[in-house]
Amino acid sequence: MQHIHAKPLTDQQLQGLDAYWRATNYLSVGQIYLLDNPLLREPLRPEHIKPRLLGHWGTTPGLNLIYAHLNRVIRQREQQMLFVTGPGHGGPALVANTWLEGSWSTAYPNTTRDERGMARLFKQFSFPGGVPSHVAADVPGSINEGGELGYSLSHAYGAAADNPDLVVACVVGDGEAETGPLATSWHSNKFLDPVRDGAVLPILHLNGYKIANPAVLARIDDEELTALLRGYGYEPFLVEGSDPATVHQALAGTLDRCLDRITEIQLEARSAAGHPLRPAWPVIVLRTPKGWTGPRTVDGQPVEDTWRSHQVPLTGVRTDEEHLRQLESWLRSYRPQELFDEQGRPVDALLELAPGPALRMGSCPHANGGLVSRALELPDVEEYAVPVKAPGFADGEPTKVFGAFLRDVFRQNADNFRLFGPDETESNRLGEVYEATDKAWLGDQRETDEHLSPDGRVFEILSEHTCQGWLEGYLLTGRHGLFSSYEAFVHIVDSMVNQHAKWLKTINRLDWRRPVPSLNYLLTSHVWRQDHNGFSHQDPGFIDHVVNKKAEVVRVYLPPDTNTLLSTMDHCLRTRNYINVVVAGKQPQPNWLDWESAALHCARGIGVWEFASNDRGDPDVVMACAGDVPTMETLAAVSLLREHLPELRIRVVNVVDLMRLQDAGEHPHGLTDAEFDALFTTDTPVIFAYHGYPSLIHRLTYRRHGHDNLHVRGYIEEGTTTTPFDMVVLNNLDRYHLAMDVIDRVPALGTRAVATRQYFADQRTRHRAYVTKYGEDLPEVREWRWIS
Repeated sequence: MQHIHAKPLTDQQLQGLDAYWRATNYLSVGQIYLLDNPLLREPLRPEHIKPRLLGHWGTTPGLNLIYAHLNRVIRQREQQMLFVTGPGHGGPALVANTWLEGSWSTAYPNTTRDERGMARLFKQFSFPGGVPSHVAADVPGSINEGGELGYSLSHAYGAAADNPDLVVACVVGDGEAETGPLATSWHSNKFLDPVRDGAVLPILHLNGYKIANPAVLARIDDEELTALLRGYGYEPFLVEGSDPATVHQALAGTLDRCLDRITEIQLEARSAAGHPLRPAWPVIVLRTPKGWTGPRTVDGQPVEDTWRSHQVPLTGVRTDEEHLRQLESWLRSYRPQELFDEQGRPVDALLELAPGPALRMGSCPHANGGLVSRALELPDVEEYAVPVKAPGFADGEPTKVFGAFLRDVFRQNADNFRLFGPDETESNRLGEVYEATDKAWLGDQRETDEHLSPDGRVFEILSEHTCQGWLEGYLLTGRHGLFSSYEAFVHIVDSMVNQHAKWLKTINRLDWRRPVPSLNYLLTSHVWRQDHNGFSHQDPGFIDHVVNKKAEVVRVYLPPDTNTLLSTMDHCLRTRNYINVVVAGKQPQPNWLDWESAALHCARGIGVWEFASNDRGDPDVVMACAGDVPTMETLAAVSLLREHLPELRIRVVNVVDLMRLQDAGEHPHGLTDAEFDALFTTDTPVIFAYHGYPSLIHRLTYRRHGHDNLHVRGYIEEGTTTTPFDMVVLNNLDRYHLAMDVIDRVPALGTRAVATRQYFADQRTRHRAYVTKYGEDLPEVREWRWIS
């Protein structure tokens, strides 16, 4: 690793930076400990201390150091910069810095930059009704939720994409660096185009320890760490030490060199006739003591530069006089009387070191993406609709048709839309997008490669975590995107969805946060058409996971055919502050609705399919369906029942918007009881064919009138490598079993339909024998068509 030995700081600059650092350290310790007496105008007493001490000190002084030095280069270069905080619970540092620079008071005007505001700032940290100890959505300038580790670098690269003037400084914690998502996201430099994108400056903060263990990257020698970072394709620079003056000079010189190098890379790339070779972007390794400037020993045990400084170094300050004395000595070591005036305001010399409102990192507009977001320019979706002569007359490939729409979304949004996915764009039948753009790729290319380009707008890497992180960074900085994935493996990002849902819920209550484009999922290659890949690829449970989140932020759609998918995606791409999950098949399947009918049906979200119903307002049975394969099996069951039991009055209800099933008081899309009862009645058997796990439908409808009449079929964890129809048979979702369910649950049929039921059961037996012998489905199943 390179060591920069230049000393660019004058004595005055060095003293100023050190004072700024001391101020933020003081403010950070105050947040962890103080309930009152913020400026130590009197000796500390137990009643000045919070009753519950929560927070993390160990990483905080390093974050404060980096922030102060970034302020210097921002001011000198007038550089727009976004700060991404990887170390999980670095909240005290970012709260301190944004208050000192003025961004916090802009977002929260009652927390003024004076003694009263400082007291409020201290009290609200990790306090009931206040802000959490990590860098959450409550913190101005943040886009990375610190509650879960591993995503800072992918968020940073997503933020830099299509932001050519932005530098994203991303601090990677050495504990965070041990996570799989972070380890993979180092490869993001192979996808960042120096011509059209901004830059990411990773700063690997090696302070040595996690909660109670050493950090792996802090315990390998420089040669091995250098080889690792160079192997990832970076140019590493090392800053290390425990003497503040020495570290200040080294960090200042290194930042200057790194930003100069970023500028060189971009100027060279942007002035070249063609794209240059992939550059080696700089990365800084900052090695400083954990808990730096805090208590060196407590109760005879070493604390500074050990794991003991990770959280709260002094835990007994309300009951132990020695701990209280040490805390006061620690706070006074920062010389607050030099940093704040009589009113508790930061002295002018400090204020002058922060960038102005337009450039300070806590007010970076990209960190509040709704401020800079532009609506997508969407083509007229009706122009892509497929003609439907009659319901079920012909098959379509929904995602292939949607791919043509998506192609033109790219064409009309040159720097405002990207597609993300784990090497599945072609597999998911979205390949027409390559008529408008390529896949981003700055690595080596060979003659056999297709659709690779440094300026491609499709991001593919075989890591769902990295795809999700890129997309979140892109969305939270105001742009729009879509994640396309196999349904079974989107589970890999379950915990990331949790964090994003919590972020959206939080920003909904922050009036200074502006709505950001929605996180849109298109899940295809779904459970019912993973017959060829087998049991490992068969899992529809992502829907259940998402539905657990707050109703204000989640939406789930199950369009049954091509035109409903077009209408659904056109809607989702226009929304903000939601997580939209759309599940649709890519294989040929019946087209049921013409464009006008599809648009109306999607607007309703749920409705009676008159073409398939013969109930005349008084059904003997309601056959409901949600999902493309369940819809087809339901319609096939209806056709069988009409043939064998023509007097049976059947109502078919199709559900596109799954949340319509919930009560209106529980979800904004929910039906009122009167609306629900009108569709399903209160005393009629309901046979519900559902795409996923049956229990979810019961959860959504358990308060409804007539819930005891609801019988749900869906995926019950039965699967293997088999045929498409055998998959539904194994899970009792097939047309014959649905028809048998009707006979079993309509009292009026009684024994009159015993022969018909026996025929349906025999068909299932015939299917088993046929598929075992021939390896394909029965001809009457393969060739089935709906006939009105």
